[in-house]
Amino acid sequence: PTVLPMTHEPMLLLAITEFVANSAAFTYFTAGALHRNISSDMLPRRFPLQLRTKSMGLFSPQLQERYPDQAMELHLSARQQPLLSCHPDALHGALFSSAEAFVVLPNATRVPAFLLNIDANVTGKPNITGNRLRGTVSLKGPLCLPHARLRGLPVLQVKRLENLLKFGLWLFGVPWANSECCPHPVP
Repeated sequence: PTVLPMTHEPMLLLAITEFVANSAAFTYFTAGALHRNISSDMLPRRFPLQLRTKSMGLFSPQLQERYPDQAMELHLSARQQPLLSCHPDALHGALFSSAEAFVVLPNATRVPAFLLNIDANVTGKPNITGNRLRGTVSLKGPLCLPHARLRGLPVLQVKRLENLLKFGLWLFGVPWANSECCPHPVP
């Protein structure tokens, strides 16, 4: 148990226990809220890898050969409940996700292309600036692809794909998460 400081000065004291954080993670996971579908039109134009078979041909030329320059869709979801731990300076989390890619045919049929399991460690730190409560998110440690398979196609360049995913998360994912930590006025 943590003993809260006693003070006679006005202050904001925020305490989050691991039980509260993991209960919220369990609730979101169980409700299916930790799922997101991403289509090519949702990615920034400057993102180094577009969701098209032509781009994915870098990792599996057979994908580009079988479905030349077709649009793709990515379905991201949690494989299991995120594990959260509270520390005095931050909230740390272990995320266990999967990314399933589909080729979108001209008739809008989706053909499964590959499945990646992606594990990551993140840290969230709250801070107060002026009268605003804010937070920052960062990746800690290695991003891990414990399982990757192309449906009916050999996986050729998993390490290259892992490096590109890390780059994309650092360049776009973390800034997006930080922009979503909307500032809220402190009472």
